[in-house]
Order: sequence, then C-alpha cells, then structure tokens
Amino acid sequence: MSDERAVLDVLTTNAREDVSDIAAQTGLEEGAVEEAIADLERRGVVHGYQAVVDWDRIDDGGVRAIVELNVALDRETGYEEIADRIAKFPAVHALHLVSGNYDFAVEVTGDSMQDVSGFVSEQVAPIPEVTQTVTHYIMETYKDGGIRFGDRDDDDRLSVSP
Repeated sequence: MSDERAVLDVLTTNAREDVSDIAAQTGLEEGAVEEAIADLERRGVVHGYQAVVDWDRIDDGGVRAIVELNVALDRETGYEEIADRIAKFPAVHALHLVSGNYDFAVEVTGDSMQDVSGFVSEQVAPIPEVTQTVTHYIMETYKDGGIRFGDRDDDDRLSVSP
C-alpha cells in the first residue's frame, strides 16, 4: 500500500486525526504525513473535510432523496456537460454516473418532500437531455460516509422460521 493510500485510509475514517496519530497508525514519519496530506490537497485528491451527520437525529434535518436520471446524448452533448449543469444546483448533494437501468444517481436535499419534488420537476426534468426521473425519498439511514449509525430503537421481536 502506498504512503498516500495509508494516509487516505486514516483520513477517511477520521479526518480530525492529528498528524502524529496518523504517523503512528501508518508507520510513517510525521513530516512524510504532512507532505502527503499537502500533496493530496494540492493535486485535488482531497477536496475537503466533512463531518458525517446523522440527519435523522435532528428535527430540522430536512429531506433527502436519490433521484435516478435517464438522459439522451447527442453529438454535441456528453455526460460531462449534463453533469456540469446538474452539479451547479445547491440542492444536489452528490452526483454519480452509474451503470445499469439509469444514467445518473443524484442525491438531493431539501426542506420538505414538496421542496425536493419541486426541484426535480422544475429544475432537473426540464433539462433537454433528461428523458426520465425517478425519485426515491430516503426514509432511514443506517450507514453513511463509511460510518454505521447505532443506537437505533432495536426491534426486540424474535424472528420466526417456517
């Protein structure tokens, strides 16, 4: 495993680790860790550091949805151009080109289901290349950003086998 990969593995688990702690976990010198982090940031490999939030525990956490998009490409327009247009919307939390039955998976956030629905119908669906949208509202999150959320109300029911 490369030094950069070792540092990235620690940062993605806990971006608040001290350089000395990362050095201890990876077996690298502190200077090498600092240099690796600076280089990763400079090259755009690391784009930022974020907290992983369990939005379900906040009353005003808003609404999140995954929106499937199908698009029709032409000679002048490719996936990159469509992605650039969609990514500019502040409601778009994440955007992925995917394989399978649809082209893009878009994670959207809003204050309410109506807010998300309005965004999709008024901003995304009218994009000329978008041919179909399917919205899936996120009801519960069990793991996000590699972090498993615990302390949920456990279901004490016993499983029944036939």
